[in-house]
Amino acid sequence: MSVGKFISLCLIVMSILMTFSCASKKNTSRTRFWKAFYARYNTFYNGKQAFIDATAEQESGNKDDFTEMIPLYMVGNKATRGIGTNNYDRAIEKAEKDIKLYSIKKRPEWTKKRRKTAKDLEWLNRREYNPFIWKAWMLLGKSQFYKGQFDESAATFSYMARLYNTQPAISGISRAWLAISYAELDWLYDAEDVITKMGRDSMDYRAVKMWDYAYADYYIRSKKYAEGAEYLRKVIKHEKRRKQKAREWYLMGQLQAQLGNRDAAYKSFSHVIRLNPPYELEFNARIAQTEVLAQGKAKQMIRRLKRMARNDNNAEYLDQVYYAIGNIYMAQKDTVNAISAYEKGNSKATRSGTEKGVLLLTLGDLYWDMERYSDAQRCYAEAIGLLDKERDGYKQLDKRSKVLDELVPYTDAVHLQDSLQWLASISEAERLAAIDRVIEALKKKEKEEERARQEAEAEETLAREGASGNKNRTTTATATDNTSGTFYFYNTTAVTQGKNTFQKQWGKRENVDDWQRANRTVVNLETDEEEGDEDEEDMAEDSLSTDSIGPDGVPVEVLPDTLSAEEKARNDSIALADSVASDPHNREYYLAQIPFTEEQKAASDVIIMDGLFHSGVIFKDKLDNLPLSRKTLMRLLTQYPTYEKNDEAWYHMFLLYSRLGEQLEAQRCLDSLKEKYPQSDWTILLSDPYFVENSRFGVHIEDSLYATTYDAFKADKSDDVKANIKLSETRFPLGANRPKFIFIDGLTVLGESDVAGCIERMKTIVEKYPTNEIAELAGMIIKGVQQGRTLYGGRFDLGDIWSRRSIDFSADSTVTDTLTDERETSYVFLLAFVPDSVNANQLLYDLAKYNFTSFLVRNFDITVDEADGIGRMIVSGFLNYDEALQYARKLYADEGMAEAISGCKRVIISEKNLRVLGIRYSYDDYEDFFDAQIAPVEISTEDLLNIPETIEQIEEEDDEDSQGEDEEQYDEFGFPMNATPQRQNSFDFDDDFYF
Repeated sequence: MSVGKFISLCLIVMSILMTFSCASKKNTSRTRFWKAFYARYNTFYNGKQAFIDATAEQESGNKDDFTEMIPLYMVGNKATRGIGTNNYDRAIEKAEKDIKLYSIKKRPEWTKKRRKTAKDLEWLNRREYNPFIWKAWMLLGKSQFYKGQFDESAATFSYMARLYNTQPAISGISRAWLAISYAELDWLYDAEDVITKMGRDSMDYRAVKMWDYAYADYYIRSKKYAEGAEYLRKVIKHEKRRKQKAREWYLMGQLQAQLGNRDAAYKSFSHVIRLNPPYELEFNARIAQTEVLAQGKAKQMIRRLKRMARNDNNAEYLDQVYYAIGNIYMAQKDTVNAISAYEKGNSKATRSGTEKGVLLLTLGDLYWDMERYSDAQRCYAEAIGLLDKERDGYKQLDKRSKVLDELVPYTDAVHLQDSLQWLASISEAERLAAIDRVIEALKKKEKEEERARQEAEAEETLAREGASGNKNRTTTATATDNTSGTFYFYNTTAVTQGKNTFQKQWGKRENVDDWQRANRTVVNLETDEEEGDEDEEDMAEDSLSTDSIGPDGVPVEVLPDTLSAEEKARNDSIALADSVASDPHNREYYLAQIPFTEEQKAASDVIIMDGLFHSGVIFKDKLDNLPLSRKTLMRLLTQYPTYEKNDEAWYHMFLLYSRLGEQLEAQRCLDSLKEKYPQSDWTILLSDPYFVENSRFGVHIEDSLYATTYDAFKADKSDDVKANIKLSETRFPLGANRPKFIFIDGLTVLGESDVAGCIERMKTIVEKYPTNEIAELAGMIIKGVQQGRTLYGGRFDLGDIWSRRSIDFSADSTVTDTLTDERETSYVFLLAFVPDSVNANQLLYDLAKYNFTSFLVRNFDITVDEADGIGRMIVSGFLNYDEALQYARKLYADEGMAEAISGCKRVIISEKNLRVLGIRYSYDDYEDFFDAQIAPVEISTEDLLNIPETIEQIEEEDDEDSQGEDEEQYDEFGFPMNATPQRQNSFDFDDDFYF
């Protein structure tokens, strides 16, 4: 190399170094060129590659729900938003870094002497002068969008539109993406506002392509399908990705089907098939074709679908095939064949996904309309665990499923007992023939299930051995994709499976606390003598159970060797007979259930009466099926006139006819009620001259009466209290506040030294209103008397829960637990609140999130419980009082948390004092003690909560120095390694990546 060339090279390098060092301070053509060069080939390149990898990963992992209209963008599927997150995060990081390092905000100096043109003014008024950095902004917004962060992408594109306001092309593209982000957020009003302000006449030609996407997405989400189809056709012309184009053609077919253009829809689905998309998309396109052409060609399309069902490649999709067959039958008004097809699809389904859920929902709706509620309940119970909560119609499904869970046990019981009584009434030959048919059907069902199980095991074995060939099939899923990895109680599939397992073991039970207990009251109302007798009887029964007694009454376990061979043979024959009677494959199993004797018939009638009454009320109140309710209740009243709840049945019949406007029939019901049950509460209620007024305003009147009575009770106005209680008894005998009136009445007579009267009223509350909140207090009073405590009169404030004390009567009275003012011991921070006055689940979430984000070196446990009608949220893990107080101060200093806990009572208490809080000392007692003994003491000023509980010494390891991947790609002058400078155009719209 000559000296001249070497000097020239040095001058070039020095010039580059000077340019790079002054880049942040100057805005010249040279600085703009080099900053655009660095922005493109350094950070942006890595971000773009990460974005491409993320979109490819998202496209391959996307799963559309073909039972609904698929979204234009794959990210519209909630399950797809989590795919490619890491690469999108990397793209966002690189885009932000690109903008931070290479943005040029400084205005250039005007050195020309000529007059400024409009183009010059636009150039000088720009807010960004790096000609490439707009692509980094675009990468940032699109990465946020495809990651599913639509609100963040909307913010990015909104800022970008303002930043490039003087450049119509970039601003137009940004506004298009802004409208798309709003549409994906379902902010259709905001999207429409952006679209309205962006008229097509003023649109730059380079932004037209992106606006076609924006218009198509907005109109489809707004359910303006005609306009959406028009712009979607333009989008399909722009699209170059094969799979996405196939999805867009499928969406076009769905739009045309919605518009009733069956031929256009069929052609659109044909385009999908010709593009050779993934098999699932092709399969659904073929299914959709049969449905849109079913009109006039139903038999032909059904034959085509049945051929598809015989194809081994479609074995995984049989639920969809038979669902389509059922839909065609439904279009022909052939309900019988439709139900048959749906049931066949349900039985042959190998997946537990959305498709099966939609099939079961459709089938359940059919059964619901046909008043086959048992079958509807079966379908709804499974469908509710397979469908997304945000799906249209899910709320109705959930409501119907809950009502049927309550109704079906009663209707099934009535149907079963009617069938058994019918079997008892026919001849023996007919009876045995009917039982044999049931046994034959059971054996056939078990045989089919066994064959299906063997086939499934064989397929699983083949798949495990790698002999599945080129069949691209998926093993049976146990849960839907949109519920995997979620908390159990938010995982609808897991909850449904648990519910079904519970019902198999325990049967269908009411959703109440202590469901295994026969007596759910807080106190045993029987006498001690009766309890003792029952305990002795139970012990005797346990010691001599029927399982251990021989045929002669001799305990087998006690004298096993004293039985003769004849007796042992007799025992063996009895055991064999029992096993036969418990086998549903034998006649004896069914014969044992048939009520032949009068006692068995009476027991069966009790089940029927109970089922008729409860199902009739549910039909009226929760299903609004008044004709069926009338039929059910009328059967009860005519066929079983001795039923103990017939007075209430007549009451419901009166309400039913009143709702139907049949006043004459309603009056007849009232007359029958007065004649047959003159002393019934329901007779008194309907005979009340204020009945009509109470039915409209009774709740408000009774609440006002109770408030007045309670105030009079606190003011010791016993006459007013008695008068109001009497009024409540006559006018509101079934009111919601009735147990509270009785409780106040009991305390009032206690103040008059009538202890027996008080206990009598408390027992009435516990017996008649065991689930009412006031029953717990009444039970505590009765329990105290049963344990030998003496009642004394005095004032009592029901509303003042903070002054309550619940003394442990079983404890040694000589032991006295006192409060301690010790500070250097374990403390807790307690939030106390009235149950239902605070959203405990939300508060628990907020408090856990606050602890996790605010204290990095300490962990605090949170427990939630309820004691004596007071809800408590306890934060533990404080080593002393100073730490607990500092925690409380920090918590209340946070505005969000202070608002969240505003309805709670704050308590800072040691774990030792916590054991006696609410038992020997009320909350008010402890508050007085705290203010006097603990609060005045000064606490440490050191930030104790940021000091670890224990400090471990960790030996440092020598790690090799590593550089970030960005730094490894630059040379000592800041150039990309192995990169050759190229001139960057100020605008580049040829890259399809941006559209």
